[in-house]
Amino acid sequence: MEFAALAPILLVLILGAMSPGPSLAVLLRNTMEGGKARGVSCGLGHGIGFGIYAFVAIAGIAQLKSSASEAAVVLEIAGGLFLLFLSAMMIKGSDEEGEHKNSGRRGFTEGFLIAFLNPKILVFLIAIFSQFVQPEFTWGERLLIASIAMLTDGGWYVLVALIISETPILSKLQEHARGFELTMATVLAGLGIWILI
Repeated sequence: MEFAALAPILLVLILGAMSPGPSLAVLLRNTMEGGKARGVSCGLGHGIGFGIYAFVAIAGIAQLKSSASEAAVVLEIAGGLFLLFLSAMMIKGSDEEGEHKNSGRRGFTEGFLIAFLNPKILVFLIAIFSQFVQPEFTWGERLLIASIAMLTDGGWYVLVALIISETPILSKLQEHARGFELTMATVLAGLGIWILI
């Protein structure tokens, strides 16, 4: 497979990763609360969740193109509930201390779940891959494309976490942490409710 065949896929994946949404809100919150390590862990978790969907989509075993699919409905409901859970956690505020506050495990888990419980990611990937992936692609080529999707997504979110944590942006966010958290909580709650109704 030549780079020319991968370039359009890569471009669409980069633009998709850069689109603001709940994933970015979760990454910002984790970086703001736990610093660079937790933000990077969140980005890695998101990349892995995204990568699982990329592999499922490219393997051709996903039949979730139809929003009527039971699995898609279950994932969508779980995703909506997870957004409401995150919103409630933000409204409650953070009284974590020390090591647990900076826990990469929590960041990783939240990053993974915000990606994995979003079946729209799978629909997005199926739409992309159906345009570019050919039936004659080997399993090695399919795995390569899924890996590129995972690295592109995870790489973008890790980069955002690094930029935010290494610049004055983080201290500005932390100065206004409560207002920022309440704003994000409202947005995530709205998205969660919208998904569930």
